[in-house]
Amino acid sequence: MQNRLTIKDIARLSGVGKSTVSRVLNNESGVSQRTRERVEAVMDQNSFSPSRSARAMRGQSDKVVAIIVTRLDSLSENLAVQTMLPVFYEQGYDPIMMESKFSGKMVEEHLGMLQRRNIDGVVLFGFTGIDEATLGPWQSSLVLLARDAAGFASVCYDDEGAIITLMQNLYDSGHRHISYLGVPHSDVTTGQRRHDAYLAFCKQHALPVVASLPGLSMKQGYEQVASVLTPQTTALVCATDTLALGASKYLQEQRIDSLQLASVGNTPLMKFLHPEIITVDPGYADSGRQAATQLIEQINGRSEPRQIIIPATLS
Repeated sequence: MQNRLTIKDIARLSGVGKSTVSRVLNNESGVSQRTRERVEAVMDQNSFSPSRSARAMRGQSDKVVAIIVTRLDSLSENLAVQTMLPVFYEQGYDPIMMESKFSGKMVEEHLGMLQRRNIDGVVLFGFTGIDEATLGPWQSSLVLLARDAAGFASVCYDDEGAIITLMQNLYDSGHRHISYLGVPHSDVTTGQRRHDAYLAFCKQHALPVVASLPGLSMKQGYEQVASVLTPQTTALVCATDTLALGASKYLQEQRIDSLQLASVGNTPLMKFLHPEIITVDPGYADSGRQAATQLIEQINGRSEPRQIIIPATLS
């Protein structure tokens, strides 16, 4: 029965007007939650999704992909998106942007809406807590970025390698008291893997461990950096550029200029404001290109889902 019903049919079965059905399809405001759920239930019961020809008649592209970021203000994710877009445009795909805010529920809602709209494929910036069962229907047309999942295509960063590269650089420069500012282990990649790499390096080289795992934001870096500073500390490794930016502001205010900062990110903002900070590029830009290329290959049946690891490089 799929695609045999029209929007007019869905409106009649739902007891609403065609414009209301259209707003639901396009995820627009102006529809109560109760009405939206009723219309979506009717569409689900009838396996309805707008046809490609209908989209074309409305002047929309016949090739549409979605990019679901965790945060629209993420420096690292924006770098990946910037290199993703030209790849999609070059191949005639129109990308739409969505935000998950680290909510598994929101990812589920987004994917449900995208399935009803017959979207060709999805690049999903992953995070700890995503229900892999939710991703099931998209196995052949989804690429996870920054996380992996069995059976799904993914583009991941070498989180351990990024931290080891920074620690080795500092160690080779004579630093023996290196503190660490990171992310809680509830985040497996940026949090646990990067922190574990710091701990492993310290153990291997008999270095004292001084660490705090406040979170991702600049404010958390600013507020928590004092907790990892000892009279012996000569260097500080930050798991992300945002933490380093916050830490740097605190150090400037306290007129502490003898501490060597290092961070994972190498974002343009960091390079512009603080060229003195040692940074590792985890490959954010390369990951965007690779994710877009992999998704297009899968959509067109030229590739099976595969895992891609982006190597980290010292900037």
